[in-house]
Amino acid sequence: MTPTSSADFAPFAEKMRRAGLAELAIDTFRFYYETLAAGVSGMIGEHEITPVDTVLAQHDLANYAEAGLAALSRAVMLKLNGGLGTSMGLERAKSLLPVRDGLSFLDIIIRQVLYARASTGTAIPLLLMNSFSTDEDTQAVLDQYGEIRSQAVPPTMLQNKVPKIQREGLRPVSWRDKELEWCPPGHGDLYVALQTSGLLRGLIDAGYSYLFVSNADNLGATLDPAILGFVASQNVPFLMEVAARSEADKKGGHLARRIADNRLILREVAQCPAQDIAAFQDITRHRYFNTNNIWINLSALASVLAQHGGVIKLPMIRNQKTVDPRQADSPMVYQLETAMGAAIEVFENAQALLVDRARFLPVKTCNDLLALRSDIFEMGEDYLIRQRSERTLGPITIDLESRYYKLIDDFEARFPAQAPSLLACSQFKITGDVLVEGGVSCQGTVEVQNVTGSQQRLPAGILADQTVILGI
Repeated sequence: MTPTSSADFAPFAEKMRRAGLAELAIDTFRFYYETLAAGVSGMIGEHEITPVDTVLAQHDLANYAEAGLAALSRAVMLKLNGGLGTSMGLERAKSLLPVRDGLSFLDIIIRQVLYARASTGTAIPLLLMNSFSTDEDTQAVLDQYGEIRSQAVPPTMLQNKVPKIQREGLRPVSWRDKELEWCPPGHGDLYVALQTSGLLRGLIDAGYSYLFVSNADNLGATLDPAILGFVASQNVPFLMEVAARSEADKKGGHLARRIADNRLILREVAQCPAQDIAAFQDITRHRYFNTNNIWINLSALASVLAQHGGVIKLPMIRNQKTVDPRQADSPMVYQLETAMGAAIEVFENAQALLVDRARFLPVKTCNDLLALRSDIFEMGEDYLIRQRSERTLGPITIDLESRYYKLIDDFEARFPAQAPSLLACSQFKITGDVLVEGGVSCQGTVEVQNVTGSQQRLPAGILADQTVILGI
């Protein structure tokens, strides 16, 4: 590849303008397109970084809670709500998926915020960053919550979209399904969207100072007063919540320190060269992963953006995919993305904070959903999801055979009643097509195997440290 010219980018700019995208969004995409065309892969080699051994811990911040309550009136809670959950077979906003007591992620998030408003006497604004794919469905839900609709801050803003790039020739891809010519630019687009929506300046002018950002599918990520108090009292410009890596987390983006300038950085697996994958996944070497819970000082963000002409040049993530993910022989394309947490390297004196696992309850698969629906967790009157105090085990390992349980409709059909009791279960595995009836209780390590070619039923009962063979 050779460096691009303005003529090379012109078709992309024209396409984005026709779609109504702001000039700042176009300029941002131009930077990443030129980076790609110059032959930059976005890779971060192990020789360029050094591991982070220790970080400040959440349990050290208890004395900041009072300061956090005092700063609450200047804080905004933002949820990244752009995902469709296509990997789970969903066709609308993932946040609308029911998770507890018939309530969706979005219902619970809204009720968490309304409870916090009532209990603190502070009108904490809730802001959702929607995508073009999730906005319509989300707006319909918000119409049911007048308190959110009438808040002083607009409850939604729209994430941008960017063209997919044909791998051969680096031209805009053309496809019969025009929607598939576009892709989301990753949650690193937050910084562009805050500007193009006018919300960054609007929030600052309205007296807001702090923004707490997290994923809509992480119900553990609430606006914690102690963390807010620390950010406010210590004038922290950017704080990333991290958690201790386990074997289950070794593919997630990890914290590191760049040797060249000694700055904290985030490295995603898509940015790791093949020869360094073993080091990337070594959880004793790279000990902390990004939870995607981020705290931002809004004035500091405005200052950084002003210094960079509105474009924060985050590390590029280059994904190679087919233009139609359902058609393996469709043309190969590049999708350019950035990660929101990568901005940790941009802010002087940015910090990382080791948080409890209670603040990281993501649902990326139906395995995660089963755990969240089970009696391992409970939902209080404040709508916070907590692990029940009776559970003495660590995080559960659930392995449902993807052929039968990966997609949400298949999953729901095989768990037609309530989730099995998993409170005393450390590992739960199902192989084959099994319909799990109500009243199943699992303890210790439980494996269920269907050895036939037809669906089998797992009846109510207690299973304790055993392998159940169905069909014989």
